[in-house]
Amino acid sequence: MEFRAPFFNEFGEIWSKQDGYRLARTLSPEIPTEQLRRVFMSQNAHEIRNTLKRGLQGNAALVGGIEHVEVQGWVEVYAAYWNAAGVILAARESGSDDSKSSQLLWTKVYEAWTELLNLLLRGYQNAGFEAWTIPCLYVVSKNLRIFAIMADEERNSKIPIDESAANLQDDFDPESNKRQKLEDCARVLGRVFNLCQADRAPIEESRKWGSYYIANLLLKTYFRLNSASLSKNILNSLRAGRGDMPDFSAFPKSQQVTFKYHQGVLAFLEENYGEAEQHLTDAWRLCHKNAMRNKELILTYLIPCHLITSHTLPTEKLLEPYPRLQKLFLPLCRCIKRGELHKFDLALQEGEDEFVKRRIYLTLERGRDIALRNLLRKVFIARGFEEAKEGEKPVRRSRVPVAEFAAAISLGSQEKIDNDEVECLLANMIYKGHMKGYISRQHGIVVLSKSGAFPGTGV
Repeated sequence: MEFRAPFFNEFGEIWSKQDGYRLARTLSPEIPTEQLRRVFMSQNAHEIRNTLKRGLQGNAALVGGIEHVEVQGWVEVYAAYWNAAGVILAARESGSDDSKSSQLLWTKVYEAWTELLNLLLRGYQNAGFEAWTIPCLYVVSKNLRIFAIMADEERNSKIPIDESAANLQDDFDPESNKRQKLEDCARVLGRVFNLCQADRAPIEESRKWGSYYIANLLLKTYFRLNSASLSKNILNSLRAGRGDMPDFSAFPKSQQVTFKYHQGVLAFLEENYGEAEQHLTDAWRLCHKNAMRNKELILTYLIPCHLITSHTLPTEKLLEPYPRLQKLFLPLCRCIKRGELHKFDLALQEGEDEFVKRRIYLTLERGRDIALRNLLRKVFIARGFEEAKEGEKPVRRSRVPVAEFAAAISLGSQEKIDNDEVECLLANMIYKGHMKGYISRQHGIVVLSKSGAFPGTGV
């Protein structure tokens, strides 16, 4: 794309067809460097606005179909895009230029792209940009987030944290200092979201159709900032305006999947596992069969949800297409299924870094209760049946010495567990509903129910 006659003809054709996604591609920075260079070299700073104004106003397809104020709005937007193209070009080519290696070039890219987005927002607010052009907001907003991340990474790699500043300011947060541009990006994206939500035009031509795309960008940004709690404002806004919004099912499935996924993860972090399971299951059901990365992300939280809500484990067949998930979950699942407590602790410890990073460690740790239940169930089954009279059905022995449970729990561990600690574990299992029975401390036995001693397991 160059800002010459072919571009103005293309713009006129796009306008006549009201093709928002094609229009958005004319504002994309995701083009080869050589093509980006042609964009920037096609004009200069003194002529860019005049060239754009003459080209747009003189295009036959646009005459009479676009207001003067709207033309001026697009002139400003494309002039900002031209300027950003030059800055992006400099940043891309800086790798081979030692004189530029110390400059914060991606920070300049972020600032130039922010100006582009601000002018685009101004076009919707003051210049009458129509709703069919909303994909332009998608492309510019998505890349603003990308440039913010790159700018922060560049800055953190070149500028060390000022320790003296840290000593002088009690509220100095080194982590916050590392993500300044992404935090600023979140504020800008919040304005874009409000622009979409506040539109009062008829639903057929409303900017509300952009709400979920921008909401998903905001949610991803908040998660990266470890500020997931801020996501509630987005969810509350969408919930409050639901009556004026198109039906959720009318939005593209990709947007539905992303939104349901974030809803599920938020509920998961709040330990509302039933709600989390529902949202994540919806996301899994809607997800495209070939979107393996997305399905892997959904399963990362859906598997722990199932473990808590229904005590079910993933099958090897389910995890077969996902090597990373196999490495994470299969060792734990085998230990839970076999009731191997010591090996469960080792598997949890081995995957601790990844579990903590994904914020699923504490949830998976609760799987120890299921492993313990399975171990106690094995001890109960091993005791066999009481002698039955002729014609009567055999009944399992319901009295199990605490010492037998203690011996089973100590297997594989170098530390011997005493009976008092075992009784505490058993009392917790009964309290949580994993066992039915009571402890007789006087006789050192556990009396288990003869019907359903371990609910949900068939024993």
